[in-house]
Amino acid sequence: MINLTKLIGAKATISEIIKKDAANKISSLHFSRAQGPVVVWNMTAVCNLSCKHCYLGSQDNKQVKEFTTKEAKSFISDLPSMNVPVLLFTGGEPLLRQDIFELGEFAANSGLRPVISTNGTLITLERARTIKDAGFQYVGVSIDGMEDVHNEFRRLKNSFALAWEGIHNCLSAGLPTGVRFTVNNHNLADLPAVLDLAIKEAIPRFCLYHLVYAGRGKEMVKDDLRREENLQLINFLIDKAARTTNMEILTVDNPADGVYLYLQKEKESPQEAAEIKSLLEMAGGCSAGEKVVNVSPEGNIYPCQFWRDLPLGNVRTTPLSQIWQEKIDFFKQLKANLKGKCGRCSYKELCGGCRVRAKVIYGDYLAEDPACYIEEEKLRDGSL
Repeated sequence: MINLTKLIGAKATISEIIKKDAANKISSLHFSRAQGPVVVWNMTAVCNLSCKHCYLGSQDNKQVKEFTTKEAKSFISDLPSMNVPVLLFTGGEPLLRQDIFELGEFAANSGLRPVISTNGTLITLERARTIKDAGFQYVGVSIDGMEDVHNEFRRLKNSFALAWEGIHNCLSAGLPTGVRFTVNNHNLADLPAVLDLAIKEAIPRFCLYHLVYAGRGKEMVKDDLRREENLQLINFLIDKAARTTNMEILTVDNPADGVYLYLQKEKESPQEAAEIKSLLEMAGGCSAGEKVVNVSPEGNIYPCQFWRDLPLGNVRTTPLSQIWQEKIDFFKQLKANLKGKCGRCSYKELCGGCRVRAKVIYGDYLAEDPACYIEEEKLRDGSL
């Protein structure tokens, strides 16, 4: 996760980030030195939609043995011992689980910060109030483009209108709410309009997700952005973040964005660049297996929600806290053994690339990230 807003200019200082960690863990956790991992819990594989890029391949049927409410509470009870800052309830569509509010309240009462990732189509005003009353502190709603593009991606004719109604209902209920946008060749042209709409609607956070080749997303490899498009995209987002005062703009799933920002700022303002580099060092690049861990609907543990060919165990048989302690050193050592462009990169400690994309394209999760858009010679000599 690259928080462009916090990295650009005077909006981010190391002392400020550290000081605010305790009071603002959701916003600043990726810069934290002391937090445990964010836990992404796919609490269900069932969904009311069938989106083209769904990494879980969710659909409208129940194919796996999900946690019972009792099992879910046992899993959640283990998380405070890991100093987990955030428990992300996702799916499938998490609001299709009847016990989500009971589990959200249980997580909040356990000292965790529960948040929801949803398609937004099921959030009535009454349900939004229930989400807030249960103790959820943030709701992220996926928007894939303007109306025609979004509806086509979500494969539901009125999903765009329903999602925005859900966003408005969350805001009306006093819930911090953000827009999540997974970029690809089919919706890139819609990005400026979606971002402007989010700004107009006073959405406090906009997260740009780069495409990861997992689930049905594997079928969209050919639809990922080309290098020139990625460069135009990151320059657009940096400019937008610098000029937007009422919204955080972040990118997710391509830590090369942070390296690019650092190299760009190094030419313009070495002092500002040094600060950015320090924050990127604290963030540590790709979070998989270090600052993020995923638990599947059936309890399997993965380094992240996309990296599903490397199971680490199952929480039904072994507590997540135990597996975490046994496996974390493996991921800390990964960056020392990367290959190709990623292995030669001077900034691999700030980035590390995406291991999932590497495995899909090259058959080796240590290979270079095919979505890195920074030319190798510029990564070596620090020029752009």
